Amino acid sequence: MKYWLATLLLYALPLHALQLGDAAPDFEAETTVGHVHFERWRQDHWVVMFSHPASFTPVCTTELAAVERLNSAFEQRNVRALALAVSPLNDLKEWLDDIDESQGVRPSFPIISDQNRTISTRYGMLHPRSNNLTTVRSVFIIDPRGRIRLKMDYPPSIGRNFDELIRAIDALQTTYRYPVLTPADWKPGDDAIISPKLSDDDAKTLFPAQKEATLPYLKYTPLP
Repeated sequence: MKYWLATLLLYALPLHALQLGDAAPDFEAETTVGHVHFERWRQDHWVVMFSHPASFTPVCTTELAAVERLNSAFEQRNVRALALAVSPLNDLKEWLDDIDESQGVRPSFPIISDQNRTISTRYGMLHPRSNNLTTVRSVFIIDPRGRIRLKMDYPPSIGRNFDELIRAIDALQTTYRYPVLTPADWKPGDDAIISPKLSDDDAKTLFPAQKEATLPYLKYTPLP
């Protein structure tokens, strides 16, 4: 009866889809490293928050290990990692043992136990037309102001590319710091695109090394 009611509510109540630029909803949760109050925990950091369908899933076992291996790269970028699964906390802690045994690393970042699906529902991680009440494999990148700057969903069969997430974080932090855009396949050290919102005079002041424009709206510059 409870399962039927939960399914009915998911169909009946429209979920607000979080959009880029929205404030990331605050929450409190039990995690593998203790109680977390999201707003206090993230402080002035960037956050990569990513969800998993459940404990003891094969692809996610490799992903949690991949994130732990990127710990120093995240620290260099002032990023904190936060995972979520709709599993009991004891299962998550047992899963850490499996990850350690099979992958050679043990995740030290928090993994949220969202067994009642409160957080995953608020973040739109549950597909409203699915009878399977496990989470979509979502990724959110949240800036130091608590705003959602990027979100992606992956199917269960495909492992996430965390090298691309690092590249996206570098691009987001660059556009956060300077009035620029990043072109396709941009990497740190590449030229950026001057924001078309800047006047020519401001652009010349901020980016004196800018290159000759090939199009009036496409002006490249090395970063200061």
